[in-house]
Amino acid sequence: MFFRKAGISHTRYQDERQLWPLPIDRYAVVAVLVLMIAAPFLVDRLYVVSYLLPLIIWSTAALGLNFLMGGAGQIHLGYGAVIGIGAYTSVHMMRAGVPLEISMIGGGVLAAMVGIVFGATALRVKGLYLAMATLAMQYIVDFVIIQFPSISGGTQASLSVPPVTFLGFAVEGDKAPYYVALFICAIVTLFMLNVRRTSLGRALAAVREKDYAASIIGVDPFRYKLLAFWVSSFIGGLMGSVLAVCFYRAISPDQFHLDLSIQLVAMVIVGGLGSVLGVYFGVALILFAPIVLNQLIGAISEQFGLSITNDLRAHLPLMLYGGLIMGFLLIEPLGLAKIYGNIRNYFLVWPFRHSRQ
Repeated sequence: MFFRKAGISHTRYQDERQLWPLPIDRYAVVAVLVLMIAAPFLVDRLYVVSYLLPLIIWSTAALGLNFLMGGAGQIHLGYGAVIGIGAYTSVHMMRAGVPLEISMIGGGVLAAMVGIVFGATALRVKGLYLAMATLAMQYIVDFVIIQFPSISGGTQASLSVPPVTFLGFAVEGDKAPYYVALFICAIVTLFMLNVRRTSLGRALAAVREKDYAASIIGVDPFRYKLLAFWVSSFIGGLMGSVLAVCFYRAISPDQFHLDLSIQLVAMVIVGGLGSVLGVYFGVALILFAPIVLNQLIGAISEQFGLSITNDLRAHLPLMLYGGLIMGFLLIEPLGLAKIYGNIRNYFLVWPFRHSRQ
């Protein structure tokens, strides 16, 4: 088997502590990166714009939420509002002539400032009470965006994104927005992979497990909870800017409602709390499972001549999709990342099933 630890002996601590200590992992990462870079030249533009680009953008946004939920153990039901703040801030800055790079940072900073205000409730409450506080943030931001025409232009209005450049390249067409989103995704992914190995990641893990126990060993829960909300909200605001520029090209209030927040929470939980790779699995399942199931039901009905009403045809994929998510969580409550980890660990010691890492 090419996917085993046999024959690999680390003689330095630096070798064992690297992100991908096994050669096969490094080869797989390079192969995926090369495929993602070459995708616009290998597949039809419809697949790039409709499938790959949303996968990249929502995976990056879910990574920001996973930093808070999986890294610090703080629930957030208003992440769609955070993304909306970043999107509207950056679009207004770009319409005022501010470069895209600065507008992205501005959107992230304002989203972080608003997010940290509501995140301060995590210092007094937790669990369902914290969920209600972040849910209130979602409704407050929705109300402000809709009721202030200076922000959104009105309930039914939309703000178009002006022509912009990123690092000297015009963000237009299909390929340039794709590469901008991929570049931001790579940076956020590397940050998430490395932060767990730092003192910040270890402090957040201590707060996640028991905040009062963390305070006993010298970790300040007040500081690290606020820092977790700040970083998570900054990534969400940054991705709001990327979403507006690279995908929507025009933003409206109905794009950042509560259903978006719930969908992002589902992506993180189904993928696996605290797992970077699990985020990609969860996003792929949430985005593509309804599409695949819809096509599968249509093919089966045509193949066997089944008569399915339009109403049933519209709701049956959603029912199967919900059942699929429940099935995954019943099989492995820790998400798709744990299922992948179990399979990977099996092949690492195959055929010696009695071995343990």
